[in-house]
Amino acid sequence: MKSLKVSHDFAKTILSGEATSTWRINDDKDLHVNDVIHLIDKVKPNEPDSYVVIGKAVITSILEKQIGKITQEDMVGSERFISTEELLKTFRGYYGPQVDDQTPMKLIRFDFLGPIEDVKQNLKVVEAKLFGDGGSRGNPGPSAYGYVIYDAADKIIVEDGGYLGVTTNNQAEYQSLKMGLETALARGVTKIDVYMDSLLVINQMKGKFKVKNHDLIPLYRAAQESSKQFDKITFTHVPREKNKKADSLVNQVLDTINSKKVV
Repeated sequence: MKSLKVSHDFAKTILSGEATSTWRINDDKDLHVNDVIHLIDKVKPNEPDSYVVIGKAVITSILEKQIGKITQEDMVGSERFISTEELLKTFRGYYGPQVDDQTPMKLIRFDFLGPIEDVKQNLKVVEAKLFGDGGSRGNPGPSAYGYVIYDAADKIIVEDGGYLGVTTNNQAEYQSLKMGLETALARGVTKIDVYMDSLLVINQMKGKFKVKNHDLIPLYRAAQESSKQFDKITFTHVPREKNKKADSLVNQVLDTINSKKVV
């Protein structure tokens, strides 16, 4: 899952409901409207081990403006500055003296979906198991992903499912892997065992099958990039009956979407 890191003080304003947007320069996270992201509190900026996922948010709008054209209205719900000069001074401190009134900035607005339930415990899990699944009703058709992350004692750390729009089964399977790996990394996992009932995805990730479908290549590459960030990772194919939890998350999402369309 994509993420945005924020300062500890700003994280507090998000949790309190005061802040609903953030400014970014040189943003390269490929964020889009309707993306669901993790918000990460950089508790101690120079100590990545202190970083905590405070919750999820959905991006509602992305506005790009030159600093000199930013208005006080634009700043509602984000960091507030008395003047453009104050804003420039602040962001020069972050990015260097090259920042001027012509520098483009992105204003990312979001709806905070709520905190992670166990964020206060700040439990860092080193070893984990990821069960992922994706499904499409129509292939291509309405699709969803689902994944569950367990610790070494088989306690659920995170479970999540989401709607993907119209995709294929294989695209949905890859999305479950991609988002599951990104979430595990955000939680500090360094060793992970991946289990999926998609023989195609598992064998492609193990290098046994080539990725020939052009629509799968970017998803495969994203999963590969995340995989490289673990100290240890394994991929194992399991039958569907051993992947029931992730499968049920997929069907819950699709059933919900279908019921809304009926209504």
